Amino acid sequence: MNASEREELLRGFMSRFEGNMHRHPGIPWAEVRARLDANRNALASLQKMEVTGGEPDVIGRDDSGRFTFCDCSAESPAGRRSLCYDAAARAARKEHKPEGSAVEMARAMGIDLLAEEAYRRLQTLGAFDTKTSSWIETPPEVRALGGALFCDRRYGKVFVYHNGAQSYYAARAFRGSLRV
Repeated sequence: MNASEREELLRGFMSRFEGNMHRHPGIPWAEVRARLDANRNALASLQKMEVTGGEPDVIGRDDSGRFTFCDCSAESPAGRRSLCYDAAARAARKEHKPEGSAVEMARAMGIDLLAEEAYRRLQTLGAFDTKTSSWIETPPEVRALGGALFCDRRYGKVFVYHNGAQSYYAARAFRGSLRV
């Protein structure tokens, strides 16, 4: 990414940041910008989140001072839909294989799938996935049995469901996070 593309991306992030202060009270943009300027790899991952429709924004800061960015698009990111859960699930499909998987794509983007706790925390900042759903990090014991977990928000509540890890749907993607 060249300097003008980087500046355009950062302007977009700043605009989203300033328009959604309820997601990150007490965090100044100048500190976020300084952290991004010092970490080109993180900026590349955030660009991938943006390009796939995730609308990443800061949702907090951890004890070490790192900022947590998360996909904050109202619905699951459009550029990450129709994916099964992981590579093993994709390989196990005999026909109609999806083009990719949530775990593989997240890894390629340099981000983490949200765990259930992180997904529930995101939902305290707004109403997300009211018409779609998102794969979440699945515990090994569930995955070992062939399943995978996903979440959505319906009727004002957050629900966690299970599905075969090989399944994929046009309205299911994944949400990711990145610590910078």
